[in-house]
Amino acid sequence: MARNSKAIWRTRILSARRGLESDLRHVEDEALSRAAASLAPAGSTVCAYVPVGSEPGSTSLLDALVSAGTTVLVPVTREGSALSWAQYRGESSLVAAGFGLREPTGEVLPPETVGRAHTVLVPALAVDRRGVRLGRGAGFYDRTLHLASPAARIVAVVRDAELVTELPEDPHDIRMGWALTPGKGLVRLGTPNRAEQHTR
Repeated sequence: MARNSKAIWRTRILSARRGLESDLRHVEDEALSRAAASLAPAGSTVCAYVPVGSEPGSTSLLDALVSAGTTVLVPVTREGSALSWAQYRGESSLVAAGFGLREPTGEVLPPETVGRAHTVLVPALAVDRRGVRLGRGAGFYDRTLHLASPAARIVAVVRDAELVTELPEDPHDIRMGWALTPGKGLVRLGTPNRAEQHTR
């Protein structure tokens, strides 16, 4: 039942994203970049991602994190496995990769590297007030986020309208602790910490 409901949500949200006017998309992307600059202290590590297609944000968000003095790691994907990581060193360092993504050239770090992160920015189609995240269904983050530090701030990046009251949830879903939206900035979500989730 949850899978069917998730499919309906995905279709609805992707349609809305495709219909977003370019001027509004630019305004929202700039707002996310400004908000991202203060997410983590200088000298810390942030695991983020390279937005593609209709995803909120742009590489200017990653550049803002780098300018704030953080080490920014972004995913390197391998089908069926947890995410590996590589350091983001500017848009010019990105190359086309599988799944329609862009990834950095350079050293590939193992999945456990996410455990260093102060903050993990997670792409999402939507997130609800409980912290339930709707992804695209590939399962990369479900296989990865349990490796993050229990103290890490896990943040779903969505548009304002994509922060909703309730989404369907599967038992393996890992809840988010925060949402980052263009208009609301960083929003605390009502989720137990991941240590509590794993005991339920």
